[in-house]
Amino acid sequence: MSLDLASHQHSDEGSILVRHQAIEDANSLASIDRPPSEVEELPPVKIYRPLSIHVLALLMPASIFGVLARLGLQALTTYNGESIFPLAYVQATGCFIMGVGLRMKVPFGNFYGPLYTALTTGFCGSLTTFSGWQVDIFNSWVNSGQFYRSGLRDFMDGFTKTWVTLVLSLASLKFGIYVCGVAQPYFPAPRPPSKNVRYTLTILAILTYAATLPAYFFLPHNFRHQATAALLFSFPGTLTRYLLSINFNPRLKTMPLGTFMANSLGTALLGFFHVLQGLPSAVSPDTCSLLQGLGDGYCGCLTTISTFAAEIGALKGWKAVSYTIISWITGQLLLLVIMGSSFWGGHVKEQVTCSFQTS
Repeated sequence: MSLDLASHQHSDEGSILVRHQAIEDANSLASIDRPPSEVEELPPVKIYRPLSIHVLALLMPASIFGVLARLGLQALTTYNGESIFPLAYVQATGCFIMGVGLRMKVPFGNFYGPLYTALTTGFCGSLTTFSGWQVDIFNSWVNSGQFYRSGLRDFMDGFTKTWVTLVLSLASLKFGIYVCGVAQPYFPAPRPPSKNVRYTLTILAILTYAATLPAYFFLPHNFRHQATAALLFSFPGTLTRYLLSINFNPRLKTMPLGTFMANSLGTALLGFFHVLQGLPSAVSPDTCSLLQGLGDGYCGCLTTISTFAAEIGALKGWKAVSYTIISWITGQLLLLVIMGSSFWGGHVKEQVTCSFQTS
């Protein structure tokens, strides 16, 4: 690929996934989570550092809305006789929007760069969940729902959730890129926001997250396990993933180490929280709600399928395959040690035994 062609493709596509043939180093792969920068040939005045207050602040409401969207989609698609497992809708929606964001990276940079990180790393990363996917698969292996079926059916259920999620996520990501590419020419570029508007957005973003604390304490207690506890822990989860990404993703050429660490850590923590919720001597309702919030909020935002899918699409050949397999096996082995040993040791039940507050 010539330098001129690479530059033309670079500015036209605005997406590390669409340009995956040009990736030769870990820094390029790591730019998926970073705000638009010199790589997108933006003028210095429009470039925001990864740890800029404007970037970090917009991750706050993006995380909140991502969690709300995930919990809402799961509630909407969970019912008796469902044909598709609920997380499929969540992962597909998040990856589709992620594709739109990747395709719009350069336009976002020309308009207001922190919005790109808010949409992709914040909203899509919090909407999709790697840890929830891994626990869902493991629950199928052990038949936590206690369905009347053989071990072969347990295996098929977990296997189906594995490959359907991977295929659906990658397809949704590329479909988002395609749809955005078709629609983008029909929408004129808006004028960049003024300095006053940018600072106002930053202040409102911080206040939005600050409001999750009184929401947890002053809204009815039965809201805590449903949403408010998860909202409280949403931004810390996203921030942890983001910091791991920008610090560790550039260190390896073979795989994004930071995303791998975030997904593995979040999966282990979610398994641990599930074990605590299944103790024979049930924890208190307040503790049960906090554990649910940590699982839905912190672990759900710490782990991501949307960035994971984008990285798989950006890697070449065996690197993409090995990254996928290593991530999946690591998640299942962690849950085998944490949840499996607890279940089969007879000390923990596979279902939640603690109760939530209802008033």
